Amino acid sequence: MAMENVFSKIDRIAGGSKAGLVVPREGLEHPKTKRALAWITWLLIFELVLGFGAVVYAIIIARAGEPVPFAVWMRTVVVLGMTATLFYFFWRATKGFYWGYQRLRLFTQIFPVITLVMAAIPGLYPVWMITEQIVFSLVMIGVGDFLTGDHLREVFRKPEN
Repeated sequence: MAMENVFSKIDRIAGGSKAGLVVPREGLEHPKTKRALAWITWLLIFELVLGFGAVVYAIIIARAGEPVPFAVWMRTVVVLGMTATLFYFFWRATKGFYWGYQRLRLFTQIFPVITLVMAAIPGLYPVWMITEQIVFSLVMIGVGDFLTGDHLREVFRKPEN
C-alpha cells in the first residue's frame, strides 16, 4: 500500500492532469491487447539488454586501453536510463493508466528520430555505437508500431471523465 502511494505521486508528476485516467478493464484483457503487450515487453527487454551491452562493451574496450569518447559514455548511460523509464510508463499502461500509454507512445516516436540524427553526426560515435543506435531505433520503431496500431489506440482511447 505504501508503494502504491509512492507510485501515485510519480504518476502525478509523469502523467499530470491525466494521471488518474484509467481505460476500461475489458480492453486490457482482450487477447489482442495481451499479445501486443507481450511483444512490447520483449522488445523493451531487448532494448534494455542492448543498452546494457553497450555500457559493458564500452567498459571492456576502455579497460583494453582503447579511448572511449565522452559522447559514448553519455549516450550509453542516458539511453539506458531512458529505456528504464520506458518500463515504468509501460508498466503503468498495463495497469490501464492512459497517461502511461500516451507517454510510451510519444517517447517511442521521438527516441528513434533523436537517436538516428545523433548517429548521423560525422565523427561523434565509433562505428559500433552507430550500429547500436540504428538497431535501438529500429526496435523502438517496432514498439511504436504496436502502440499506434488500431487495436491499442482503441483500447487506450481517452476515457471520459
